[in-house]
Amino acid sequence: MESKRRSCVSRCVHSGDTVHASAVVTLMLVVWCAQALEVSVGKVPFVEAMNGSTVLLPCTYSSCIGIKNLNFNWHYNNNGSMMKLCQGVIPTEVSEPRVQVFHERIEFVGSSKNNNISILLFNVTFEDEGEYTCFAKNPKEKDRNHSAIFTLYVVEELKVVDNTVTVIILSVVCGVIGLVIVVMVIKAVVLLFLKKSAEKNAGIRTDSSTATAAPL
Repeated sequence: MESKRRSCVSRCVHSGDTVHASAVVTLMLVVWCAQALEVSVGKVPFVEAMNGSTVLLPCTYSSCIGIKNLNFNWHYNNNGSMMKLCQGVIPTEVSEPRVQVFHERIEFVGSSKNNNISILLFNVTFEDEGEYTCFAKNPKEKDRNHSAIFTLYVVEELKVVDNTVTVIILSVVCGVIGLVIVVMVIKAVVLLFLKKSAEKNAGIRTDSSTATAAPL
């Protein structure tokens, strides 16, 4: 009986260690994911630009544990072949990027002060339309890397948004609201007038009753 009891206790302790170890591993994974390097091209990952204009291709990076010799680059997907536009390295969080540009119409405009590795594309042509990939790798996170795609659409001229329907709807709504307000004001005035009229009539009836009841 004693040996069975000890065996049961041993199994319970082992089971508890397994659960504890699983919880620790899960917590470590959560912490690792929260600290992982991430790059972003913004909430709207595309832009529509006019032919001949200058367009910003945005990209920012973030890492909870910081960076060291962060390597980054921009590529353009040219019908399946990746064309490198620029590449650079940021030694530390307080160091400005050291950048090499490989395209004559590309200018690097990022800064490590705001974790920015964006670029400008000048004199946009229809051939520039397509996907641009922003890539970064952080050796401080065991070469953890991440990328994001920004899509450029080139048009002859930007579409003018027709707000006629919106203006009509807003006008109708404002007119209805204004009418409701006017009706409410008129109702309030009429009720106030009726109240005063009723009070005045009540006062006249009271005076008449008093005069009738007075002795001769």
